[in-house]
Amino acid sequence: MKIEHVAIWVKDIDKVCEFYRKYFGGVVHPIYHNPAKQFTSRFVTFESGARLEIMHRPDIDVGTATKPEAQHLGYAHLSFSVGSKEEVDRLTRQMTDDGIQIVGEPRTTGDGYYESVVLDPEGNRVEITI
Repeated sequence: MKIEHVAIWVKDIDKVCEFYRKYFGGVVHPIYHNPAKQFTSRFVTFESGARLEIMHRPDIDVGTATKPEAQHLGYAHLSFSVGSKEEVDRLTRQMTDDGIQIVGEPRTTGDGYYESVVLDPEGNRVEITI
């Protein structure tokens, strides 16, 4: 069994897809639009086969859902394994140079992960780890 994909509600599909393409090598697939539901999405596929579904609907807003059936933007975090401490450091430096907000500098965490934490264009947390 494997996770098929992770979905994220966003305001700007193209900006978020470009972030995952540029920094993590994702392949951005064609846009899907359902006018009846005002729903738009794009999949981003990574070398490992993992996929993100980047979704937008105008009635989905920032914040926490207050009802079980309600939707909201975002998730807790997404983690990308880049293979080495050196690559964590390099990619974090590149993102710093590109103006991406770094919220956790490269470090070894209490549970033994070497990681940094950045924010994607809509403020979703992305861990970069070995």
